[in-house]
Amino acid sequence: MSLRLPSAPRSGFLAGIIEAALAPHPVDRYLELVDPMMTWRDMRAKVVGIERRTDRTVTLTLQPTRQWGGHKAGQFIQLSTVIDGVRQSRCFSPANAADGGAGPIELTVTAHPDGFVSRHLREHTAIGDVLGLSAADGDFTLPDDLGPHAVFISGGSGVTPVLSMMRTLIANGYTGTITFVHYARTPDDVPYGVELETFAAAYENLDVRMRYTDVPGGEFFSPAHLDGIAGLDTDGDAQIFLCGPAPLMDDVKGYCAQRDISDRLHFEAFTLTTPTIDPNEPVTGELTFTLSSTGAANDGRTILEQAESAGLSPESGCRMGICFSCTAIKKSGCTRNVLTGETDTEADKHIQLCINQPVGDVEIEV
Repeated sequence: MSLRLPSAPRSGFLAGIIEAALAPHPVDRYLELVDPMMTWRDMRAKVVGIERRTDRTVTLTLQPTRQWGGHKAGQFIQLSTVIDGVRQSRCFSPANAADGGAGPIELTVTAHPDGFVSRHLREHTAIGDVLGLSAADGDFTLPDDLGPHAVFISGGSGVTPVLSMMRTLIANGYTGTITFVHYARTPDDVPYGVELETFAAAYENLDVRMRYTDVPGGEFFSPAHLDGIAGLDTDGDAQIFLCGPAPLMDDVKGYCAQRDISDRLHFEAFTLTTPTIDPNEPVTGELTFTLSSTGAANDGRTILEQAESAGLSPESGCRMGICFSCTAIKKSGCTRNVLTGETDTEADKHIQLCINQPVGDVEIEV
């Protein structure tokens, strides 16, 4: 006998009645006691496959709950897991081809030395674990009219979104030329090395170029690495897709600017704009966290950073204004968005803690 969970009611009124009856906890808090994958509103995913293809990565195959609507090649999702009793979230790009939500999700996580969540995922994730999942987001995607030439350039963990793009093109029978240029430390540091070689042997229109930086004669990006690529010749019309560490991104952007082809460059970078404080503007005021009856003198950093320094643990994810998991209600005061510089004085408004600084006294529901 199986228990079939109905879809969440379309009527907001009916949903409100059901959830109010089960207060103070959301419906999903009760359902997870029966089965963590049985959800009313929350989206989750069960780990059904694990591969550690290199000494720094783990490739996870995830089976999502019914709410998953799929992803466009190149987009990212927010994955969350509980570590020492605290839910932690990070953004990762699926590596599998876009499938409209019909199949599992493939994520490859690189465990960096200072990566608290990435190291935990590589070292401790087990088959059967259930992780939190968000809907796919991001506009680093393939255009509707790609044209006859596609060039993918990646470095390190930046391989996953462009690999998803390449897999999608191949699955859809793309007949143009594809060039895949990937930078890694050594051949042993490429989790998809065997697959890329297999693809290159099977598809005549695919040119795979591997570049290694920590081997004799290895070097970082050079314009010569792109010589002879279809669509990058004089007056070529290749669309270029770029994802990788900042130095590689900067070098390729410079190359495209010099060639006057920046309009054909598409890129994604999970980088946070560092908040800056105007030295001529004094930092004043008190930051009050109303739900926890805690206060702190405003020191100019983001509200999320100041909350954590005050001993609080508000939910957060990407920490760069992408995932919206750290949203809270500002009860009063003025805040500045560190990405845009715009200030806001509206009360009782949801704001993102990771990208907003207090300007003077601010009350926030944390």
